Parts: sequence; structure tokens; C-alpha cells
Amino acid sequence: MKTQEKTEDIAVALFGELFMADQLARNRISKVLPKGMELSHFSVLNHLARVNDERTPAQLARAFHVTRGAMTNTLARLEWAGHIHIRPDWDDARRKFVAISPSGRAARDAAVQAVAPLIAEVVQALGADRVRAVLPVLREMRTRLEGE
Repeated sequence: MKTQEKTEDIAVALFGELFMADQLARNRISKVLPKGMELSHFSVLNHLARVNDERTPAQLARAFHVTRGAMTNTLARLEWAGHIHIRPDWDDARRKFVAISPSGRAARDAAVQAVAPLIAEVVQALGADRVRAVLPVLREMRTRLEGE
């Protein structure tokens, strides 16, 4: 019983730290993003730039663990800003494909330039070796949580 309590205490402390770090990081990053860009916009643009291929809105919603409605809202704003192109699937008119536009790539690159010094500052303060050491644990945590 005592070991289980200790494990639960560690788990609660870990998730408490993760939630607080997530909130603080999101807040700081949101403040340095280019005017009009939200964190959700940056995340989608960054994902599309990384995969360098089209995705359906449903695939994007799954990738970000959000509802289709939330993703549709984000995509509508990105399309309005000219950062993405949405086209119909020529084989199935009910489906659409999303791709990053040259304007979107430029906006994403500007956001990365704004965010990178902030993130690098944190890594430098903690020490690159310590951050590198914790990455496999965080990555495994993420994959386990994604699998559930």
C-alpha cells in the first residue's frame, strides 16, 4: 500500500509540474508570436511545414487531439489569412485537403524566429545535457498517453 501511495504521489507531482509548465510555456510563447497569430495557428502551420504534405481536416484534428469543429475553426482562420490552401478531394467531394501556402510558410518561419530565442533561453538556463536526458522520458510519456 505504501509503495502505491508513493507512486501516486509522484504521479500527481509530475502531472502538476507538467500542467503548470505547459500553461507557463503557452503563455510566454503566445506573447511573442507575430501579431494575430494564435498558438493553435502556429501549431498547425508548424505541423504542415514539418510533414510537407497535404492533410485532411480530420487527420489534423486527430493529430492535435481536438474536435473536428475546433480544427475547422482554426483552419478557417488560417485560410482567411492566406496561410493555407484548402482544396476538395477530386475522388471524394465530401473530403478536403489542407496544405500550407507560401504565405503560411513565411508566417510559420517568422513565428519560429520569435519563439526560438525564448525556448533556447530556457534550455540554456537548465543545461542542454539535462534537457537532452529528460527528452526520452517525456517522449515515452507522450506516446503512452497517445496510445490510450
